Amino acid sequence: MLLLTVVGLIPVGFVLFYSVHDTFGGNISIWVGAQWFQELLTTPAFYQALLRSLLFALLALSIQIPLGIALALRMPAPGALATLYIVLLSLPMLTPGVVVGYLWKVMIQPGTGLLFEFMAGLGITLDMTSIEWTWFVLLLMDTWHWTGLVVLLCYARLRSIPQSYYQAAAIDGASAWSLFRYVQLPRLRLVLAIAVLLRFMDSFTLYTEAYIMTRGGPGISTTFLSHELVQTALVQFDLGPAGAMATVYFFVVLLVSACCYRYIVPGAGASTGVSADRIR
Repeated sequence: MLLLTVVGLIPVGFVLFYSVHDTFGGNISIWVGAQWFQELLTTPAFYQALLRSLLFALLALSIQIPLGIALALRMPAPGALATLYIVLLSLPMLTPGVVVGYLWKVMIQPGTGLLFEFMAGLGITLDMTSIEWTWFVLLLMDTWHWTGLVVLLCYARLRSIPQSYYQAAAIDGASAWSLFRYVQLPRLRLVLAIAVLLRFMDSFTLYTEAYIMTRGGPGISTTFLSHELVQTALVQFDLGPAGAMATVYFFVVLLVSACCYRYIVPGAGASTGVSADRIR
């Protein structure tokens, strides 16, 4: 609790303090109430950046969750080959965001980048001045970086399903789709809720990789809310507006987290005598 207070509540408290004060040199602060929030919520640029962040997060989830499930279903049984796959899936997740950003920036360089040349070999020109291609590459980068998390969560849960369920399905002549729909998917529900929560928070707050690759361009097409926050807080050093923006940012993530938590909570019943049928 002490650790959580130090790394969580205290910083949030400072952000809330700055969001209702105007701060001058020498740490002189003047109470301004909801002024920064009123200015923020009447600024079109804020809503545009917020919508871009939400859109990117939703697109990332719509790609990575189904892809992660599909890959987990095709993973081999525990053994040397499965261990190799797990290691390969874990490597991108262990790569720091700065390294990921520069790695993909090199890969899309015209004439020398591996991804650029691969696309050229297919007769496709990777034009990073195009909004569509820029978003495509960002989503591809994020998918490469984090789909392994979904795969590993789903694979671990699939391995825990008793073999008797599969045997019963085989006796009943269940198709592959019926097996997935009625046996595997219900037992993936909780880990998928966790995966959605983690991936939403990461993709919604994406900053480092996107900034290194695009600097918010072309134009402002990849200027996410995280870019606006860093620009306001660290470049312009407007702590009041930055505090208000960070507070709104925090409550959006908190709202999604609360929804996922309400979905995850029934899983606790599995260890307290609640039947699997009731959870499903």
